[in-house]
Amino acid sequence: MARSPHTPFFALIFLLLCEYATAKTVTYDFNVSWVNVNPDGLAERRVIGINGQWPLPVIEVDKGDRLVVNMYNGLGDKNTSLHFHGMFQTNSSYMDGPSMITQCPIPPGYSFTYDFTINQNGTYWYHCHTDFCYPDGYRQALIVHDRDAYFSSQYQEEFIITLTDWYHDLVEDIRFLSLYNPTGAEPVPNSFLFNDTQNVSLSVKPSTTYLVHFLNVGAFVGQYIYIEDHNFTIVEIDGVYTEPTEADLLYISAAQRYTVLLTTKNSTDKNYPIVTVVDSQLLDSIPNDLQLNSSNWLEYNASADHPQAIMKVDTSKELTPYDDLTLIPYDGIKLLPEPDHEITLTVVMGLLNNGFGYAFFDNVSFTFPKVPTLYTVMSAGKLATNEMIYGEYTHPIVLKRNEVVQIVLNNNDNGAHPFHLHGHNFQVIHRDPPYGADFFKYKGQDYVPYNSSDHAAFPPVPSRRDVSVVPPKGHYVIRFVADNPGVWMFHCHIDWHLEQGLALVMIEAPEDIQETHKIPQQQYDICRAAGVPVEGNAAANTKDFLDLSGQNRQKPSLPSGFTARGIVALVFSCISAVLGMAFITMYGLSEPKLIQKDAPNGDERSTIPGSSARDIVEPKVDRAQS
Repeated sequence: MARSPHTPFFALIFLLLCEYATAKTVTYDFNVSWVNVNPDGLAERRVIGINGQWPLPVIEVDKGDRLVVNMYNGLGDKNTSLHFHGMFQTNSSYMDGPSMITQCPIPPGYSFTYDFTINQNGTYWYHCHTDFCYPDGYRQALIVHDRDAYFSSQYQEEFIITLTDWYHDLVEDIRFLSLYNPTGAEPVPNSFLFNDTQNVSLSVKPSTTYLVHFLNVGAFVGQYIYIEDHNFTIVEIDGVYTEPTEADLLYISAAQRYTVLLTTKNSTDKNYPIVTVVDSQLLDSIPNDLQLNSSNWLEYNASADHPQAIMKVDTSKELTPYDDLTLIPYDGIKLLPEPDHEITLTVVMGLLNNGFGYAFFDNVSFTFPKVPTLYTVMSAGKLATNEMIYGEYTHPIVLKRNEVVQIVLNNNDNGAHPFHLHGHNFQVIHRDPPYGADFFKYKGQDYVPYNSSDHAAFPPVPSRRDVSVVPPKGHYVIRFVADNPGVWMFHCHIDWHLEQGLALVMIEAPEDIQETHKIPQQQYDICRAAGVPVEGNAAANTKDFLDLSGQNRQKPSLPSGFTARGIVALVFSCISAVLGMAFITMYGLSEPKLIQKDAPNGDERSTIPGSSARDIVEPKVDRAQS
């Protein structure tokens, strides 16, 4: 019988119907409120819990599912939001979550529904994206299962490992942007957690292959991880499947994820330490009681010994992890063509005139607008393509639909920075210095910016991910296609650096955003409740979008050299110091004071002529204030 020419078409329709039939709606109801916990056994503190519980629930869906999260803000004293890290949010950037970028902050006592379809796969996470609050515990894994993954038949079970730094104080109680911290030194964590606790035993079976999801959900510190006498097979980074690649040591920065295959031994004689080593190069100081290296266990036999790790090296300075730049995506997508739009940025850390330490892309420290940037797009009409309307201090960049974008990121800072791009993953095509002995170590070397005429050849099939680390005093180059209209942040995922302003906003295909985005009425209602305007430019000007009078501004820069006021202040300070020393000298050379020996209860006090001993009163000192 002759084959119908329409068979391929009907076969395609059948496959699409089958996929639609298997997709489902997964709903979570989150009542966000405060709970008390003590995960490291050192200090009890308040954290942000969900439904009265902490650790938070892992979100699990299948590729193609619709995810609905009904969130109620029961914190009572804080605004909040929710960002689903790594989700592309195609045609729905209003579900991306950063307050004052794609939505208004959700006030206490109000509900908000996040509702979108996930056509991705792999390892992600969710966290608060309002007022830098996820170090207060509001973060957890989000796993997208994929029955069609190329390695799906190679494992029998799976588990999740989260790593995080941990603070004993609420973010609001940590003096960071403060005159008490003029260097801008990041707060040193009090401890480090493994699956939101410590001393964990992961029970495994012999001769079994596990799919292991590693996530660093911390706010600051990267960590190395390995398992004694075991190797990993890397199969995914940041939601991108990779060619299977053997490794024995991984470095996972804040917000990065790895998924690996781990095959257990055929014996149950012993248990093996899962070793985590803190990247101590990121810490400005290390308290004596801070434990940098930790052992948890791959447990084959609960009754056998659980030994502490035999460290490969003494410190993280000597560890060389697997180089993620060499991982090849399984889909084989080749190096993108020469860019249509190149963005060159330099990371700088410095002071502004209030004495606080800030972070900058070039000379701009990100400052939130008065109107969420997405709402400016929706209300600007034809002016939406004009970068000016989005404000000088959001560092806005307008991208055209489908152009190839290249970001050259130069790091003029002596610390590493993990940068995240919302709404995309990107090709990492160049990084210097490469992984090795000097990558994470600042040894006083000069700042080395990218030189387009002097670099190693770009890989033909580059690694892709959504968080990549730029090394101290070095640089990297990334590329992506602007094929996802929306408003997207690009920022350092060290939350302290985001608070300092190390971010910018990309407005991708704004005319397409106006056509494809249908912002739910609920979002506008939330804005009214929060007292945030929903129309106008960055200054909330609806009459003249090109008039930015009244926009939020970063603090003024420090003047170069001393001002007249500064010179006068210095002179008077010197005079005061000299006079003070003179009085101290005169006092020291004066006649010795009489001592009254017959004071009550044997008390000896100075006697000043014309007064009695009881007239001299010891001053009360508030030790806390002093």
